[in-house]
Amino acid sequence: MTIRISDDPAELDRARIHRWITEQSYWAKGREPEREDAAIDASWNFGAYDDDGTQVGFARLVTDRATFAWLCDVFVDDSARGRGVGKALMARIVEELDALGIPRTLLATADAHGLYAQYGFDPLAQPERWMARYLPGTVAPHPSQ
Repeated sequence: MTIRISDDPAELDRARIHRWITEQSYWAKGREPEREDAAIDASWNFGAYDDDGTQVGFARLVTDRATFAWLCDVFVDDSARGRGVGKALMARIVEELDALGIPRTLLATADAHGLYAQYGFDPLAQPERWMARYLPGTVAPHPSQ
């Protein structure tokens, strides 16, 4: 299987992305499709496509394209796992970020540390400097999420 990575928003299979993120992910299960659409519309999105054009992966960057990026909603379809889709997505994303000279990109993961480490991601060097705010009335995610 050859993997093609595209950041063309017209190619995104939003119905498939909604299923992945709102039904199958551990980090956003139950997210409303309208909220997912708003997130996609406000982000730089990358789709991974197999030989017949079926979308098999997705990743979203929240960024100003100058100083900072947040990598999120990275998902590879079960049928394509173990075939290099995540690596292809990450290689393209890192290439784009490096070309822009973005000095800092963050992400959160519960289970893909090894993948992201291959592309230069490390644990926070100074976690005591970082803080997070959660919407009042919501519960902060468990550290394993």
